Amino acid sequence: MTMPNSERDTRIDVFRALALLIIFVDHVPGTVFETLTYKNFGFSDAAEAFVLISGMSVALAYGSKFQPGNRLMAILKLWRRAGVLYVAHIVTTMVVVAIFCGAAVFEKRPDMLTLINIEPLIRNPQQVLIGIVTLGHQLGYNNILPVYAVLLLMAPTFLLFISYRPVAALAISGALWLVAGIYQIAPPNYPEPGFWFLNPLSWQFLFNIGLASMLHIKRGGTIPVNRWLVGTAAVYVAAALIWVHSPLWGHVSWLNLPVVLTGFDKTFLSLPRLIHILAVSYLIVAFPSVSNLFRTSRDHPLAILGKRSLPVFIAGTVIAMVAQVMKLINPGGFAYDSLLIAAGIAMQFALAYYLEWLSGIGKSGKSKPVRSEAPPVHTPFGVGAMATSNP
Repeated sequence: MTMPNSERDTRIDVFRALALLIIFVDHVPGTVFETLTYKNFGFSDAAEAFVLISGMSVALAYGSKFQPGNRLMAILKLWRRAGVLYVAHIVTTMVVVAIFCGAAVFEKRPDMLTLINIEPLIRNPQQVLIGIVTLGHQLGYNNILPVYAVLLLMAPTFLLFISYRPVAALAISGALWLVAGIYQIAPPNYPEPGFWFLNPLSWQFLFNIGLASMLHIKRGGTIPVNRWLVGTAAVYVAAALIWVHSPLWGHVSWLNLPVVLTGFDKTFLSLPRLIHILAVSYLIVAFPSVSNLFRTSRDHPLAILGKRSLPVFIAGTVIAMVAQVMKLINPGGFAYDSLLIAAGIAMQFALAYYLEWLSGIGKSGKSKPVRSEAPPVHTPFGVGAMATSNP
C-alpha cells in the first residue's frame, strides 16, 4: 500500500528512539531493568542498532543531495554535523566529570573519581585534557559520539563510492573491517594505553551496510526475502539468545581464530555481533507485519523522540550519569530503580516535546507545501513515502 507523498515514514524514527532509550537504561548499570534490554537477547546491543540506523539516516538525508553540483554543499553539511557532534561530546564530557567530582566532594565519596576513566584526569590533568580534546581519552559510557563524528567525516567518501560501485565499496569496507580486527588497528588512546572503545575503522562496515541498503532502496531496489535466509537468520537469532545465557558466553574466541571472527569483542565489532544485528534487521524487513508495528503517526511520542535524537542522546547521557551516581550513593531496590529510570525517560520525552513545540512556533495556520514530485519509496521496512531523516 502506498502512503501519501507528504507523509513521513516514522519507523526509522521509532527504531532510533528505542535504541536511545535502551542505551539510556544500559548506561545506568545495576538496575533491575538492565537485565531486560536488547543486549540480553543476543550478541549485539543498542550501539549496533544505532550505528546501522545512522547509516540509513545519512542515506536518507544526503543520498539524493550528493549529486554533481551539490556535493560540496552536502560535504560541508556532513562535516558541520560532525563538528556539532565533537562539540557536544566535549561539553558532555566536562559535565559528566563535574557530576562525579561533585559527588566526590559533597558526598565525601572520593571513590567516585576512580570510576568511568576519570582517575587518569585527576592523576595527570595536563596530558589527559589534551587527550580529551583530541578524543584520545574518553570516559566510560561516553564513547558513541566520537565514533559517529568520525563516520560522518568519512561519509562523503562512502557516499561517493557506494553511489557508483556499491558492491566494490562494501567489499573494500568489509576488508578494512577485517584487517582492522585481525591486526588490531584503531585510533590510539592518549595518554593511557589502548584503543578507542568503539573503533571507527571497524564500525564503518556496519554504518556502510546501512548506507548502501538505503541508497539501494531509494533507487527502486528491494531487499530480497528468501525463505532459506529467513530461516537461517531466525535460527541464528534463537541460538544467540540461548548462547548469551549459557557458560559459552564467557569464552573470548574459538578454534584459535582471530577474535574478530569468532569472539564477541565490541571494540572491533566481532563477526558474531555483526551477523546478529544484521539477522535481526533482516527478520524485521522480511515480515512487514512486524515492521508495521513500528509505523506510527508523526506526533507519536517515539517518533518525536527519534526525530530529536542528538539533543535527546546528550541529555540522556547526562541524566544516566546522574542516575549512576545516585545509584552508587544509594543502591535502593526495585522502587528506587523504577523511579530513576522512569524519571530519566520522562525528562528525555519532555525535552523532545519541547524541541518539537519550539520548532513549530510561528508555523501554526500556515500550510506546508507538498512536494508532489517525491514518489513513494520502498524502504527496507516496506513501502512508504520517506522524508529526509536527520542523521
